[in-house]
Amino acid sequence: MSQNDVTEAGLVENFVSNLLKTKNPDDMLAQSKETGLKKTLNWVDLIILGIGAVIGAGIFSMVGSAVVGTPGHPGAGPALIISMIIAAIACIFSALCYAEFASMIPVSGGVYTYTFATMGELAAWMVGWVLMLQYTIGNIAVACSWTGYLLQFLRGFEPYTAHLPAALQGLTHHIMYPPLWLVNDYATAKEAYLKMGLNPADHIPHLLGFIPFSVNVPAILMILLVTSILVKGISESKNMAGIMVIIKLVVIGLFIGVGAFYVKPDNWTPFMPNGIGSVLISAFTIFFAYTGFDAISTAAEETKNPQKDIPIGIIGTLVLCTIVYIFVALVLTGVVRWDAINIHAPIAHAMQMTGQGWVAGLISVGALTGLTSVLLVMQLAATRILFSMARDNFFPSILKKVHPVYKTPHVITWVVGIAMVIGCMFLDLNLAAQLCIFSVFTSFIIVCVGVLILRKTDPERHRPFKVPFSPWFPAMGIILCGGLMVVAITSMGKTALLFPLWLAIGVGIYAGYGYKRNRRIERIEEKRQSNKEAREQASLSKYE
Repeated sequence: MSQNDVTEAGLVENFVSNLLKTKNPDDMLAQSKETGLKKTLNWVDLIILGIGAVIGAGIFSMVGSAVVGTPGHPGAGPALIISMIIAAIACIFSALCYAEFASMIPVSGGVYTYTFATMGELAAWMVGWVLMLQYTIGNIAVACSWTGYLLQFLRGFEPYTAHLPAALQGLTHHIMYPPLWLVNDYATAKEAYLKMGLNPADHIPHLLGFIPFSVNVPAILMILLVTSILVKGISESKNMAGIMVIIKLVVIGLFIGVGAFYVKPDNWTPFMPNGIGSVLISAFTIFFAYTGFDAISTAAEETKNPQKDIPIGIIGTLVLCTIVYIFVALVLTGVVRWDAINIHAPIAHAMQMTGQGWVAGLISVGALTGLTSVLLVMQLAATRILFSMARDNFFPSILKKVHPVYKTPHVITWVVGIAMVIGCMFLDLNLAAQLCIFSVFTSFIIVCVGVLILRKTDPERHRPFKVPFSPWFPAMGIILCGGLMVVAITSMGKTALLFPLWLAIGVGIYAGYGYKRNRRIERIEEKRQSNKEAREQASLSKYE
C-alpha cells in the first residue's frame, strides 16, 4: 500500500469518526449550567404547556376530517374512538422514551440532544433539521388556521350589526369580510378567487406592476405577538399558556356537558361504516392531534426538577388529552350523524345543529385560544432546539446569546418568528402541513432507537425514569410509528418525495457550514489547550 493510500484511508477514517462523534451527556449537563437559562417550571406547568401544545387544531378541526374523511380517504365514522386509541398507543411508547431521555439528560433540545448523545454529530444535525421543519413550518399552518377561526368568530356578530349606523355597518362588514389577499398567502388566495370564477390578477394587488402581493395579516400579527411574549420570558409564556388552557378546557367541557343532552345513540350505528381500513387511516389523521407532548422535553433545562417533572409532564399530558379526545368524539358523533358533520368547524357546527348558538360562539373562542397556545408552545420548542444547535456550533455564535435581563435566547426567538412571518407570505401551506407528517414520525422513531442504543452503550448511567419492558416497548414505538409512516407515504403520493429533498438540503448545509465550523472550532480549542499546557510546563521548568 502506497503512502498516498495510507493518507487517504486515514482521512476517510477521521471524516467518518467526526460524523459519528457523540457528545457525552455529562458534558451536556455541564454546558447547560453555564448557559444560565432560568429554571421556573414544575410538573404542573409542564402539563399546562403540554396541553397547550396538544389540544388545538386537532380537536377543533382535524377531528371532523377523521370522522367524515377526505377525497380518496374514507372516514372512520363513530369508530373514531378506536382510531384515537390506536394513535394514543402509538404515541405512548415514544412518550415513555422521551421521558427516560429527558429525566436522564435534562437539557434543551429534546430529541436533537438525545440523538447527539447516542448516534453522533451528523444524525443529530439531521434530526434538528427535521424538527425545524416540524415546529416552524407546522406552526405557520397553525397561524393561518388561527386567521380562519378569527374570521368565523367575527362573522358571528353579523346579526347584531344591523342596528348600527350605516358607517359602522360598513366598517364592521370590511372587518368581518376582508379582501382575500389580506388574510391568505398568494397560492391560497389565488385558488379561492378561481373557485369563485374570478380572475386573481384583477383582485390581488401587484407590487411594481408584476409581483403579486398577498399576505395573511392576522397570522403575521399573532406570530409577532407570540414572539414578543417568548422573548419576555418563559414564566410569562407559561402564564399565558395556562390562561388559554383553562379557557379551552372550559369550552370543551361546556361542549361535552351541553352536547351530552342531545346525544342520540342511533347516530352511532353503523359504528364502523367504512371498514377497518378507514379506522387506520383516521388513526394516521388524528395522530397529529396528539403531537406536541414532545415539546415538553425541549424545556427540560428550564425545569426545576427535570428528573421527576418531565416524565410526569409528558405522560400526564398524553393521558389527559386522550381522555378529552374520546369524550369529544363520543359526543360529536352522538349529536350529529357522522356523514353530516362539518369538516372545517365540527364542534361549533354540532352545537348549531342543536340550536345552541351561544355555545357555538364560545367554542369559536376556545378554538382561538387553543390555536394560540399551540403557537406559543411550538415556537418555544423550535427556539430551544435551534438554541441547542447553535450551542453545538451548527449556527453562528450570535444565535446562542441569552438576554441579560429576561434570560431567554432572544436572538434565535426573533429569527424563528421572522422566518414564520416570511413563511406566511410565500409558503404553500397545504404542502408544508403534509411535510410535517414525516418529521413527526421520524423524531418519534429516532427517540425510540436512541433509548435502545444508550441502554447498550451506557448501561450504568443513572436513569431516574426507565421505559418499562425494554427493549419491547421502544421496539413497539418504532413499529407502530413506522407503520403509520407507510400509511402516510401511500396516501400522499408524490408529495412524499419532498421530505427526502428537505433532508438533502440539510446534508448540504451541514457539509458546507456545520461540519467545517465544528472542525475549525475544535482546532482552535486544541491549539488553546496546547498553548495552556506549554505555559504550565514552562512555568514548572522555571521553578525547577
